[in-house]
Amino acid sequence: MKKIMVRLAIGAVLVSTGLAIGMMNSNAIEADGISSSPGSVEDPVVTKSYVDEQLAKLGGGSVGGGTTPGTDSALEVVTVPAGKTLMAGQGTEVIVRVGKAIAYSSDASGIADLTGGTDLTKGKAVPTNHLLLFPREGRGILPDPNQKNGLTVLVNGSYTLQ
Repeated sequence: MKKIMVRLAIGAVLVSTGLAIGMMNSNAIEADGISSSPGSVEDPVVTKSYVDEQLAKLGGGSVGGGTTPGTDSALEVVTVPAGKTLMAGQGTEVIVRVGKAIAYSSDASGIADLTGGTDLTKGKAVPTNHLLLFPREGRGILPDPNQKNGLTVLVNGSYTLQ
């Protein structure tokens, strides 16, 4: 019992000493000898609008919220009626969500199926929930003629319904 009391006393003294030293040395933490506080000249506070403005100056365009027509970067839900073809612009991404789709191409090349790692040429079935990339204009997707309903797709980029 006496040994336990001695160990507890030594532990209490060590903890108390550590706390006392820590409270006496409560200076600001310095990195590489430079002390700065947020908002000072060494560490200015920058707002999101300022960063967006500077990025827009560098890139020559707008950032966030403002987009130019035809370059919207948000996914859009599009319904393709039976008998119509969704013609995608260059660089457009499409995901077929509902319905059976057929690939369309005006030339021998096809549509890049990024999920499956394949090239979908004209007349091939497009798998649902696969990300498709249209490298050039003149390519698109249309509903399978054997189904009565159209398609529901997600589109990121420019497109037209023909």
